[in-house]
Amino acid sequence: MNAPSSPRSAAVIGSGFGGLALAMRLQAAGIQTTVFESRDQAGGRAYVYRDQGFTFDAGPTVITDPSALEELFALSGRRLSDYVELLPVAPFYRLCWEDGMHVDYANDQAALDAQIRAISPPDVDGYQRFLAYSRAVFEEGYLKLGTVPFLQFRNMVSAGPALMRLQAWRSVYSIVSSFIQNERLRQVFSFHSLLVGGNPFETSSIYALIHALEREWGVWFPRGGTGALVQGMVRCFEDMGGTVKLSTPVERIDVADGRVTGVTARGVHHPADAVASNADVLHTYEALLGHVARGREESRRLRRKRFSMSLFVVHFGLSRPQPQLRHHTVCFGNRYRELIQEIFHGAEVPADFSLYLHAPCATDPSLAPPGCSSHYVLAPVPHLGNAPVDWSVQGPQLRDRIFDYLERHYIPDLRATLVTCRIFTPADFRSELNAHLGSAFSLEPILTQSAWFRPHNRDAVLPNMYIVGAGTHPGAGVPGVVGSAKATAGLMLEALA
Repeated sequence: MNAPSSPRSAAVIGSGFGGLALAMRLQAAGIQTTVFESRDQAGGRAYVYRDQGFTFDAGPTVITDPSALEELFALSGRRLSDYVELLPVAPFYRLCWEDGMHVDYANDQAALDAQIRAISPPDVDGYQRFLAYSRAVFEEGYLKLGTVPFLQFRNMVSAGPALMRLQAWRSVYSIVSSFIQNERLRQVFSFHSLLVGGNPFETSSIYALIHALEREWGVWFPRGGTGALVQGMVRCFEDMGGTVKLSTPVERIDVADGRVTGVTARGVHHPADAVASNADVLHTYEALLGHVARGREESRRLRRKRFSMSLFVVHFGLSRPQPQLRHHTVCFGNRYRELIQEIFHGAEVPADFSLYLHAPCATDPSLAPPGCSSHYVLAPVPHLGNAPVDWSVQGPQLRDRIFDYLERHYIPDLRATLVTCRIFTPADFRSELNAHLGSAFSLEPILTQSAWFRPHNRDAVLPNMYIVGAGTHPGAGVPGVVGSAKATAGLMLEALA
């Protein structure tokens, strides 16, 4: 009588949303899965800082497709609501300009129409046409193709007619401008591509789907912060029998006879039937696979790609609540096109900025001590390849300029009530997250770096080596990386069956 065979095993490098979502899918299917995380907490970019009673989410704060998360937990007969509570955010965003004008963008068509009419009456009808376009792109690009791996060029060819019909060669800003006349409203409906590292003036109009995605399911925030969602995913994964190894950086992906055999972490070889990397895609090939020809070849190819901009982030806690702020505020500066050009192509940090201001206590006061408020503010900035500035010098200077600006326009008592603050710069993206050039979103999501043109969910040479996360299809953002996990899991489960 033959002894029963041992269960198939997988190693996942990195515990960002993509890595955790993949690990949950594999473990639910009976693959013994281990997640290796170099930092002391799970979450990757969704790290959590705590100081003096304040909780600061370091990464994504916008949850836009709860159905994809619910599907993950349901795979093992569990429910998302058993692990974390999602709270609705209303309005989705407040979009502001320096003269005091603002738009509250919400899932309330009548209220949105009234605001558009007050700014530019002809754009009420134009918005309806844009929304119809966005929904068509959402149907084609997200629902149909968002979780389908593009491994062969014929996959791209088959999607070609739909992409042509939707004018995918045009930029997000260009397509918005074909429907919307008013410049400020063009900003309102084109800024979304920045949330996934894309330049609205260069990123494919396919990314206009983000607008319909938000209108379809709303915008949500986990009670306790984004970190609470990460911890809920970890607990569910461990409840299924999975293993998470924190403070365990992977030094090498081991290869023999043309296949990966596992990973080496802290000098110890951990065998696995398949390996998936949620680490930065260039770091994966250059540092973890650089000892084999495939790693060297692919890293040379990736270095020629265009990478997204970086971010400068200030986390700060105040001793007073800020009831004038909404949960998500986009603070537009005087320049839009010119500033974005400098962010993506400039050789230095721009003199001005547009900001995203996060005030989570508007939805969940528990993220700060009683009577206080927790915040972060981020400014998109060039990555280190374009602007190799000394962030140990420029970081504090930019923080002070941003605080001056916020005091003038949004938080009059900021410095007088400041309890704690910390900064996270492009240099930190590079050192803490191994992000190539300090890029915040991996490869820039232009058309020629999307779908089949993006690094594939399965390596083309090493048959049991896989990629998950922002660097592969479909791209960055929580829905994108969770979608990449579904695409990658499908390939892995088929091979491991």
